[in-house]
Amino acid sequence: MARFILRRLLTMLLTMFIVSIVIFAVTEIAPGNIARNILGPFATPEQEASFLAQLGLDQPIHIRYITWLVGSDWRAERLVGMPLRRIKRAGTEFYEWWAIDEDGTPIRWKLEGEDLIALRLQPDGTVVESIDNHRWQTDENGVSVFWGVDTQNRAVLWEKGSGRTYWMRAKAAGWWVEQSGGGRNYIPLQKGLLRGDPGESIKTGRPVADALLRRLQNSLLLAAIAFVFIMPLALALGLLAGLNEGKLLDRILSVGGLVTTATPNFATGIFLILIFGFWLKIVPGATVFASERAPFQNPKMLVLPVMTLTLIELGYVLRITRACMVEVMRTAYIRTAILKGLSYRRVVFKHALRNALMAPITVIMLHVNWLMGGIVVVEA
Repeated sequence: MARFILRRLLTMLLTMFIVSIVIFAVTEIAPGNIARNILGPFATPEQEASFLAQLGLDQPIHIRYITWLVGSDWRAERLVGMPLRRIKRAGTEFYEWWAIDEDGTPIRWKLEGEDLIALRLQPDGTVVESIDNHRWQTDENGVSVFWGVDTQNRAVLWEKGSGRTYWMRAKAAGWWVEQSGGGRNYIPLQKGLLRGDPGESIKTGRPVADALLRRLQNSLLLAAIAFVFIMPLALALGLLAGLNEGKLLDRILSVGGLVTTATPNFATGIFLILIFGFWLKIVPGATVFASERAPFQNPKMLVLPVMTLTLIELGYVLRITRACMVEVMRTAYIRTAILKGLSYRRVVFKHALRNALMAPITVIMLHVNWLMGGIVVVEA
């Protein structure tokens, strides 16, 4: 048994590893030049090279994969020679990377001319600047260099007197502008996908994990509410159809379940929007969650999405439950219970029900994946 469990775990880990490679490869082979898309069609090759270096896209592909998967902070710590910590900026959803000095003070640097400027984060949230030229070190070529953390959440190798520049997004200009104090090498800092930090969005500068989590919360809320409606209703209607095998009620429920299951998600959603949103005008035809509390402040926003998911997922569980109930009601022990004089109600609820629900309960647990997949289409 232990060998079987170990084999399954190893297979699962290998599968996840292969999937991660495929996902990473898809992003790598996507067409287009990201530097040109952001900097514009008139960017020079030097500007593109500088920009790609800042994003870490000039590094070998295996280094980029490791960074994406397990992060780069552990690698940067060895170069900087200090612990690195990610601190959330007060009052915002942005995070900043800081090195931790010997006295425990968070510190970052910037290069102004030939001077290395230290920025120390104070307990009250303010930043104090001071010249920090004593940190320069001489490399094997006799050049003064320093590995530190800059204000753009990167580990940077600065070279004294190099005059290098870099490009950054300037709010005042509304676009990317050239700045002095560029470095020789860059390592964008992140903890990696396995540690919950897939990086920052190039477009917005916000953490990707926070953006996904905020949207995932809405999806999970919608899925939970739909699950609460779908499963009890599907089980009840399936049992009702199974107990009335061959009758008009059974035929109506069976055909209805087949129709709702066979109808595509988007078609069901459109029909419900036309009927309840535009014709009857009972609920809004389109909803946007402006805040986390929006669904609770206006529950009507959830009516159409929940109704759509319910109709889509209802039929399959209903048909499985009906088939199981019909099969159980034909078994010998049910006939024996009826022949012994037990009431039909007692036979159904005490003997048939618990056996008929074994398969549907298993299907329901597997159905959660389908429910989450349907949410993607419904939300779109």
